Amino acid sequence: MRSLLILVVPLLLMSATARAEPPKLAVFDLEMIDTSLQGEVSGPRADEQARLMHVGDQVRKELGESGKFRVLDIAPVNAAAHGSNLQACGGCDLKLAGELGADLEITGVVQKVSNLILNINLYLRDVHSGQLLAAASADMRGNTDESWARATGYLVRNRLLAPNYGAPQPQ
Repeated sequence: MRSLLILVVPLLLMSATARAEPPKLAVFDLEMIDTSLQGEVSGPRADEQARLMHVGDQVRKELGESGKFRVLDIAPVNAAAHGSNLQACGGCDLKLAGELGADLEITGVVQKVSNLILNINLYLRDVHSGQLLAAASADMRGNTDESWARATGYLVRNRLLAPNYGAPQPQ
């Protein structure tokens, strides 16, 4: 019986330690769907492309600072992610996140109707099952650095970090 305890106790301690670790999270850069007349005529804008990278960084920073997630560096798969349409690639986002060792992953898209009407959407998925755990969306009025940052901050604070909003909470 004593030898059984010697084997079981370390396993229970390892299990408790594993549950105490926050889930590993891969946050991919956001993508753009531009259905505006300006986008149709002029194509992608440099300022909007820079904003996409900035809001991805903002999500990674705010979620990492929360302590609820261990945010992973996406650099090893970033080129492949940028070469794919993560919203319509048949699960390549899950594959890329899995290559990083992630438990969870976030993809997102900014939809632009005009310079006045935009929408940001974030999707949190379980990498192992592929299950969508949460989807968060916010409308933006105005195509500025400030409006993008405010909408992104709102989604992180009031959706992704909100208790019981879909993200598994550490034990």
